[in-house]
Amino acid sequence: MKAVIFGISGQDGTFLKEILKENSLTVIGVSRSDGDWIKGSVANYEFVSALVKEHKPDFIFHLAANSTTRHEVIFENHETISTGTLNILESVKLFSPASKVFISGSGLQFINTGKPITERDPFEARDAYSVSRIQSVYASRYYRSLGLKIYIGYFFNHDSYLRSERHINQKIVSSVKRIAGGSKEIIELGNINTKKEFTFAQDTALAIWLLINNDTVFETVIGSGKAYSIKDWITLCFNYFKLDWEKYVKTNPDFISEYDILVSNPGTLIKLGWQQTTTIEMLAKIMIEHGGK
Repeated sequence: MKAVIFGISGQDGTFLKEILKENSLTVIGVSRSDGDWIKGSVANYEFVSALVKEHKPDFIFHLAANSTTRHEVIFENHETISTGTLNILESVKLFSPASKVFISGSGLQFINTGKPITERDPFEARDAYSVSRIQSVYASRYYRSLGLKIYIGYFFNHDSYLRSERHINQKIVSSVKRIAGGSKEIIELGNINTKKEFTFAQDTALAIWLLINNDTVFETVIGSGKAYSIKDWITLCFNYFKLDWEKYVKTNPDFISEYDILVSNPGTLIKLGWQQTTTIEMLAKIMIEHGGK
């Protein structure tokens, strides 16, 4: 069997690739960056359709995106997420209708009242990123109505040592390691009482594989359902080196958080058989000991 992963160079693509190989699949990776995969853009219909027509993969995973809500990347997100989704789905319809397709969504695209979010909750186009995600969902539902097997997993925060310091959890880990090595730097952050999930990306990849291999559930949130504060994460990372975080962390009120809490209700995913295997404590240890990008 064959699988195509668009966005293989990211953390989700990296962990998913290993899971697919463990299940004896031939993996065809695609990324815009240089590496041991096919270089190309999911926003290019001719490229996507030729790839699908040639390989007729059993599975296709659309993980490509610039995971930021900044308005400045609205066109990039539209091309990669929205147009990319359409390119994959139309190519599958025309050339490989038996393929199962996974489209990544986000917990950020839902109305957030502070309560645990399910896949049944309504959407809210609250930022440029959410606009693209919402559009890709409606496109997926349309093509599903035409008989294609399209799955959507709404990701909540998940991390690994493959993150860059552009992501706050890795920024904290990298800074703490430098401080433990003698650096005098101060970590400047926004509201450290903001709460979110701290799921290991490998667990998220396992959820993707579980979802696409069932024939009854086609959309689900993918998250642990357990929220912790940024302060909790800071404490864990500094405690690893037996350091007092309050000496090295400065809060800046000008850094505005996108939410006070973002947490899922993964009841549907758990009914499918998914279990979180890595706690926040384990994740901190893994990210510290594996270094990072």
